[in-house]
Amino acid sequence: MFLSRIYYGIAYFIVLIREIIIGAVDTSRRAIRGGDTIDPVVIDIKTELTRPISQTILANSITLSPGSCTVELDSENQILKVAVIAPRAIEKLIPFEPYIKKMLE
Repeated sequence: MFLSRIYYGIAYFIVLIREIIIGAVDTSRRAIRGGDTIDPVVIDIKTELTRPISQTILANSITLSPGSCTVELDSENQILKVAVIAPRAIEKLIPFEPYIKKMLE
């Protein structure tokens, strides 16, 4: 069990770094193109994570990814409010949720 948590911790870190790089490239392209490519919205995301520490790590991971920022965390209802530079699928905003779940819950 302990080794699987370490494995998921390493996998989470790799996915987070990958998402930071992808987000930086996407945000740079949108900034250069301008115009219709930037359409800021606030999205409510329901998370499967139940522990406050897990939810906080997820919120911070979203904020670390360029082009998105967690505005509010409602731990009791398991909802994150996320501001994004352009609408995108929820799965693309939180690809690291399964890793956090297996690492900390």
